Amino acid sequence: MKIFIRNLVLCALPLLFAMGAGYGFTRIQGSCGAMVGALFAAKCAGRQRQYQARFQLAGAGFGMVLAATLGTWLEHRRRRAVQRTTSAVQRTPLEGEPS
Repeated sequence: MKIFIRNLVLCALPLLFAMGAGYGFTRIQGSCGAMVGALFAAKCAGRQRQYQARFQLAGAGFGMVLAATLGTWLEHRRRRAVQRTTSAVQRTPLEGEPS
């Protein structure tokens, strides 16, 4: 269950970063009038959606890179721990055998 939750969190990172980037963009640029001024506000709704999509794509890309890096590091750490325990088991002499 621990491995499942760890992988679920790693897979959710890109989605969370994309949602955060989209939310951040809408907090910074609340309206078209704030972005281009009152004169061109009527024409910028499509452009604002394009910018928000780009922000979300960048957030998802960053989340993907972070998830891949974190997953690789966790897997490497787990492998080292497994190798340490197997080498410790191999070195211990069996009972009844002369050492």
